Amino acid sequence: MKKLNYITLTLAFIFALSAYAQNNKQYIRLSVGFYNVENLFDTINQPDVIDEEFTPDGLNKWNTERYNQKLENLAYVISQVGSKGGPEILGLAEVENRGVVEDLINMPRLKDKGYGIAHFDSPDRRGVDVALIYAKNVFHLTESHPHPVILPSGYPTRDVLRASGYIDGELFHFLVAHWSSRSGGEAASMPNRMAAAKVMRHVSDSLLAVNKDAKVVLMGDFNDDPVSKSVRDGLKIKGSTRNLKYNDLFTPMLKLYKEGVGTLAYRDVWNLFDILVVNGNLVGKDLETFKIYTDPKTKNSAYVFNKEFLLQRDGPYKNYPFRTIVGGEYQGGYSDHFPVYLYLVKEVNVRN
Repeated sequence: MKKLNYITLTLAFIFALSAYAQNNKQYIRLSVGFYNVENLFDTINQPDVIDEEFTPDGLNKWNTERYNQKLENLAYVISQVGSKGGPEILGLAEVENRGVVEDLINMPRLKDKGYGIAHFDSPDRRGVDVALIYAKNVFHLTESHPHPVILPSGYPTRDVLRASGYIDGELFHFLVAHWSSRSGGEAASMPNRMAAAKVMRHVSDSLLAVNKDAKVVLMGDFNDDPVSKSVRDGLKIKGSTRNLKYNDLFTPMLKLYKEGVGTLAYRDVWNLFDILVVNGNLVGKDLETFKIYTDPKTKNSAYVFNKEFLLQRDGPYKNYPFRTIVGGEYQGGYSDHFPVYLYLVKEVNVRN
């Protein structure tokens, strides 16, 4: 078992831990993120999947050159998110199959990270799935499982992916989802997202009923903001970190949303649909076990990776996320979403 990289934290990195800083203690730091990569399709026409537009003869003229450029672009982004070379844990949305994820993690910028994959084919008619990639020397996967989401209409949709395992001896469960879109209107489509939210909440509660010490991280493109009914009532998110119980859920994205930070834009309005959620065991100042890190200056515990190169530079969508294809026209960009991430930190017991 390889050891995690140890880092010595300075005063600038410590949040409310000045007493520890003077003792020059050491900490493990790792990053957990999520990225909707927007239509990462291969060029092959798959049977029983509506993917014809992403073929060489389809609307998007999706050929090997464009596919490889998409992979290179995404690898470049991921390699800069969170930790050096990319986050240790990263959920993905809008991947067509396991093959495209394998191609992504084998890109030169990501290959040294040693990522493994958790993925299952979902019943989504367009063939877009969720997946989790993880640094195998950090997260030791023991089990993965798809949890179906049954919509009120019965229409097939993406499963919730669960990946369970251990990080430095602590049990973690990562839940990755891509909730139904707002097609037909936000209010009319809300029951679909509520269905997905309730599945995620049920899975979290079930896991914590078995082991109260487990760490749970929920992530995904929820197609709703942190203040939406699906997040507030479906996931039953707590609005504060005060007195959180082990089975309570909290999202550090709420603070970012209230500050006007978004991950995608539509009709000149920014939304924060890409959301990270943690259970109560990951919140607090006791760093004997992993906790989310809070920046002492900004008080933020989560971040949106929205560097300038990810923005459209001109045209009607200037300063929107720089996409690969818009209206059938190839742009050569990245995605219509920005990645999001947070840090987990833990004190290291070092013997003199």
